[in-house]
Amino acid sequence: MRVVVSGSTGLIGSSLTDRLRSAGHKVLTLHRFVPTSGDRLRWDPSSGAIDWGTHCGTQVDAVIHLAGENIGANRWSAARKVEFRLSRVEATRSLVKTLLELPQPPSMFIGASAIGYYGDHGDNWIEEHQASGSDFISKLALDWEQATLPLKAVACRVVHARFGMVLSMNGGAFAKMLTPFRWGLGAQLGSGQQWMSWISLEDCTAALLHALIAPKLAGGVNFVSPAPLRNTNFTQALARLLHRPALCRVPAGLLRIVFGEMADALLLRSQRVAPTQLNASGFRFADPTFEPMLVRLLNNRSPNSVRNRR
Repeated sequence: MRVVVSGSTGLIGSSLTDRLRSAGHKVLTLHRFVPTSGDRLRWDPSSGAIDWGTHCGTQVDAVIHLAGENIGANRWSAARKVEFRLSRVEATRSLVKTLLELPQPPSMFIGASAIGYYGDHGDNWIEEHQASGSDFISKLALDWEQATLPLKAVACRVVHARFGMVLSMNGGAFAKMLTPFRWGLGAQLGSGQQWMSWISLEDCTAALLHALIAPKLAGGVNFVSPAPLRNTNFTQALARLLHRPALCRVPAGLLRIVFGEMADALLLRSQRVAPTQLNASGFRFADPTFEPMLVRLLNNRSPNSVRNRR
């Protein structure tokens, strides 16, 4: 397949493009503010314009749209929230408009979303059929997904990849957590009873490739492992495997003072999410449970079953 990927330099995107090429797909990547060169295409997210260069007129089979401002990088402000909407909702609308203007639009579109779509559900399991929440991050995810609606007019199969926390030693939230834990400063967040839904980077990229070839996958799809765990269990397991103590607890009130609205949206929210659609489509997880996955990451090993997947 000829696949266009945005956000190809991010944690998921860089792993994904490598896997796509290894699987024999032709990959074109979208980049802001750089001239088109070879398979790297200049893209203006505000207008949606793509400089196709020598690929002009070439059929695009699928688009995987991962680009978006990092919501966990800095404390949220009114200006940051505007950036989130521009980089997610408006950029997606513009990209979709450009794709619809192609002589033959792609038949497959995978767009990044997040399990933040659902809001806080306490101890209850969350599946894809459940409605979106009512807070800022839930509404942002809903609008992000709805920006792809015009693609239905051309019978394009659309998957909204609702990512949980993606775990990798190479970047993202987990890599940032390791430093305080290695110094013995790992701590439970708030009550520690909130559910954390995660997925290894290897399973995440494998699931994206699976979505390309699983014709029944469409709409919201939870990209999470089958075994979420509470924050207190996450903290204890990571500290134990690093042979460090984790005796502290950071009160929810202090987290809200330090991080503001981010604290409830990213650190204290309880989301016990099930990968119902992935399971039903036949996807097999290489890292279904947390501690074996964590041992593998800390020992820099690859999952044994990756090569046996579809």
